[in-house]
Amino acid sequence: MSKTTQSTFMKLFKTDVSKYTEKKGKFNYLSWAYAVQELKRACPTARWGVTKAEDGSPFFKTECGYFVDVWVEVDGVSLSQIHPVLDNRNQSIEEPNAFQINTSLQRALAKAIALHGLGLYIFAGEDLPEPDALTSKEEENLYDFAKPLGVDFIGDLKAKVRSMGINAHNYEACIEKIQNMIQEIKDKEKTNGKGK
Repeated sequence: MSKTTQSTFMKLFKTDVSKYTEKKGKFNYLSWAYAVQELKRACPTARWGVTKAEDGSPFFKTECGYFVDVWVEVDGVSLSQIHPVLDNRNQSIEEPNAFQINTSLQRALAKAIALHGLGLYIFAGEDLPEPDALTSKEEENLYDFAKPLGVDFIGDLKAKVRSMGINAHNYEACIEKIQNMIQEIKDKEKTNGKGK
């Protein structure tokens, strides 16, 4: 690796882009627009593109799902990011629409830029296994079970399910906690009823 390439990587790596990050679920994201803005400020000759399938489409369909591939070239070094087409819960989309493909292209662009150093620290830990989302039936059971705790409590549960704070890995523990909360309320009601 040339000294220029290394110093470019380090310059980009040391660029603080934290003011441009957004929290989605449990991850921080750097918007592709800010990634491009900061990349072009530091490296005006940087360029990027989309690798197209044989039929000219900007995505690839495989047995595993749909993928996009974006490359970014900085100081003559081209790095690419292959990215699956995912929904907002990071689940693969079986039949993505144009907007979902475009969103994945932009995510891949931000990540390909990060491979050159800019915002790379943001993606640290992202490759850790994601917990599985609750099934529709589990969600329905959870909300039904929590009805005695009120509408506000159920609203909080729904927010935690959307953000993956409640997921397949902690579902049983969540049900148990709700069960204990309901039992505490019943116990208090019994105690208050005896004192009358």
